[in-house]
Amino acid sequence: MSQSQVLYGLEDRPGFAISLTAAIQHVLASFIGVVTPTLIISSVLGLQAEVPYLISMALLATGLGTFIQTKGIGPIGSGLVAVQGTSFAFLSALILVGSTVKERGGSNDDILAMMLGVCFFGAFVEIILSQFINQIKRVITPVTTGVVIIAIGISLIKVGMTDLAGGFNADAFGSVENLSLGLGVLLVIIYFNACKNHWLRLSAIFIGMAMGTVVAFFMGMTNFSGLVDLPWFSVPHPFKYGINFEWDLFLPIALIYFFTAIETAGDLTANSLFCKLPITGERYLKRIRAGILGDGVNSLIAAILCTFPNTTFGQNNGVIQMTGIASRKVGCFVAGVFMVLGLFPFIGALLQVIPKPVLGGATLVMFAMVAVGGVKILTSEPLNQRNSLITACSLGMGLGVMMVGNVVSQLPSWLGNLLTSPVTTAGLTAIILSIILPNQASAPTPVTSES
Repeated sequence: MSQSQVLYGLEDRPGFAISLTAAIQHVLASFIGVVTPTLIISSVLGLQAEVPYLISMALLATGLGTFIQTKGIGPIGSGLVAVQGTSFAFLSALILVGSTVKERGGSNDDILAMMLGVCFFGAFVEIILSQFINQIKRVITPVTTGVVIIAIGISLIKVGMTDLAGGFNADAFGSVENLSLGLGVLLVIIYFNACKNHWLRLSAIFIGMAMGTVVAFFMGMTNFSGLVDLPWFSVPHPFKYGINFEWDLFLPIALIYFFTAIETAGDLTANSLFCKLPITGERYLKRIRAGILGDGVNSLIAAILCTFPNTTFGQNNGVIQMTGIASRKVGCFVAGVFMVLGLFPFIGALLQVIPKPVLGGATLVMFAMVAVGGVKILTSEPLNQRNSLITACSLGMGLGVMMVGNVVSQLPSWLGNLLTSPVTTAGLTAIILSIILPNQASAPTPVTSES
């Protein structure tokens, strides 16, 4: 089968077995990506007691968001098989918010109330932005999008490497056992990802983490005590931890919502290509507008359910391309599977058992691939002098504040918090330079005198 061949189009309705098989592939491709941000945030901020509920709500929000995005409710949702999931882009900013509250002596509930509060109000940024797609087309370029995604990937690699060595503040940090286990998981994932069998490639991260956890069990590195006395079902409790808000902590989150809207536009464009839909004209812009609005609404729902912002997952575009199945019915099956998974807190507690080196070995690959994806987008158009200058300055500023964090310590708190994140610093620099630097393609031709 040609990878570009569409066996079942958007409006087609394949049978139950075909729909469920395709849906399971989508779930396998995105499951780890959905739960990993929550595991990382909980690990860094010491929220282990809340992990089962947070994971359940992340899966439930993914199911609800995927249904809204796929089915389309009025003007909300692209109508494509666009699987939603917890966004990696917010990780560094959310950890900053949580760490700030924790340093003040805040409890776990206080930390979650602040993180979920700024995410709730930040979702309105993307909701409003979706209505101005025509006005922001100038800054939605491969250069700005690529720079932002590269900064996201690089900023998260430190988190993955820290987990691979044992986790933050681990007693045996950097031990031979931790490094061997983490690198072993990394090698397993690389091996299966290089296989010609598509099922093995899709399941590479899942297989690597499963094998790593089994090895860790025999090494005495797993603890199953958290599985005791768990409820059978997890009932959603809106705003369970309360809601809080501070402007200086909100601004970096708001800016990242802007960047994720740009990223979503790219993912939905690729999805449209695989579904043989036009990527120009008013119908295309309407689809992108509805998709970004769907992202914003789904992030709003996620905050209410007590989980972190949602975004459109790009990895599921590869599943559509590989299977040739672009049916909206499959998207509804994906949503149903995720919602069922979200009702059982046992899943969240089981994931909590995964040792940090295993998690680090898997996430290091994912984070590095995020950066590589940004490089691919960045190089999709020529890196002329203007684009090279924008890229160099943006990444220089973003990586600079990541490496020398106290460089912004003397700034006002709202500005310091905004620029502490390498993602927001790199993205802001790229947008500003894209606006003020003349585009060479449209620059006037120099006038020369004739002899």
